[in-house]
Amino acid sequence: MTARNLIRRAVWLLSSLAATIAFAKSQTYNVAGGWAVPQSGVLAGQCFRVLVSTDIGGTDPDDFQSMVHLLVYADLFDIEGLISSPYGPGRKEDILKVIDCYAKDYANLKTYSDTYPTPEALRAITRQGETLMAPYAGVRRPTEGSEWIVRCARQVDLRPLHVLIWGGIEDLAQAMHDAPDILSKLRVYWIGGPNKKWSPDAYQYIVDHHPDLWIIEANATYRGWFVGGNQSGQWSNSGFVAKYVAGKGALGDFFNTQLGGTIKMGDTPSVGWLLFGHTSDPTQPGWGGQFVPAWERPHVVFHRLTTATDRIEQFCIFELVLPVGEKMPANPEASMLIENQSLVGDFDMEGSVRFRFSPKAGKTYSYKIQSNIPSLNGKTGELTSYIPPPEAALQPSPRLSNWWTDDPSPEFAEGQHIGAKTVSYWREDFLRDFAGRMRRCETPAFGKKP
Repeated sequence: MTARNLIRRAVWLLSSLAATIAFAKSQTYNVAGGWAVPQSGVLAGQCFRVLVSTDIGGTDPDDFQSMVHLLVYADLFDIEGLISSPYGPGRKEDILKVIDCYAKDYANLKTYSDTYPTPEALRAITRQGETLMAPYAGVRRPTEGSEWIVRCARQVDLRPLHVLIWGGIEDLAQAMHDAPDILSKLRVYWIGGPNKKWSPDAYQYIVDHHPDLWIIEANATYRGWFVGGNQSGQWSNSGFVAKYVAGKGALGDFFNTQLGGTIKMGDTPSVGWLLFGHTSDPTQPGWGGQFVPAWERPHVVFHRLTTATDRIEQFCIFELVLPVGEKMPANPEASMLIENQSLVGDFDMEGSVRFRFSPKAGKTYSYKIQSNIPSLNGKTGELTSYIPPPEAALQPSPRLSNWWTDDPSPEFAEGQHIGAKTVSYWREDFLRDFAGRMRRCETPAFGKKP
């Protein structure tokens, strides 16, 4: 490691420690609730512009739970867009399904705050986004969702637009491709990890073409919402739902039908980050986690079939480039079968086919090529993914100056999930607050009639 990087890391560590101490000193104590109240964030009175892009109803059903959570806090945000951006099943009708539940609870909710948006207002900002994985170029076509991102970002408002991405990142990539002028208005919190494996080309497009984007790439930290922390009794993933969510209005009943009445809510840390913490500095602690400046985003290219001895970083972009040979049909086709994916190959002008994959776990993967090209069909290979080491954070990328990611320090890991303890640490606090919100769905405010 160079002396320059050591100095940069030391400066970052000192500033992070100072920020943490300052954050702790800035807290007040809520005697009634028994938990700290931040001096910044939505719970401290700030109001943020928010747009959510979600694969709700698609490959990740826990988005239904996260949407319930968002809507019971909807009086605290200026929600400007709800975009369905799934790979595979899932459409904007799934968002509307949750809004229908919200409509049933709206009479009670508005007795607590007159800033809860009407169900009609929420339906009016719901849009359909991209439903397919991006091609190798990273972008495909404008969608209703990507155009809505552009429209919201261009509104005359001094506040940035917080884009919370709970699924694929295709619509964001398309929006920036079509309107690069919006870049400075965006503050992105992306639940990456498993979602990244479904958007490798859109992701790489952003890294290559928009490195100045302000973004938190949470590949594993988000797991602290349902892994770790106090998991006993009423604070367990199932115990909490049974006591504080089930039976609490239409939204509570709907939440209880998802994932067997067990908390996952893996996308909710993006909302938690706005609720409690310092949104201008992701290195400071809060409900959405605590992050480090990103090192150069790993993109590893192999021009041969790989073996288990070929090691790549977890969450990286693995790219396999193979020669096609001379006997190529008029309409060549090739797919890489790996884990639960069938990745379509891209044929370039140099006589090669390319595949991109992002490993979400630290383990050995095997793959097989299926093709109508004899020289490719049936080819197999392996690769081994390893968890990012703590040393990775010692070399923040000067090119990605507004990019943050999971802290790989061992003390912040929950098992193999790096950074997850920076969320699970707050488990009782954020669940207690959520429980209070769910009670609003069941009964009106004291002394008021719905």
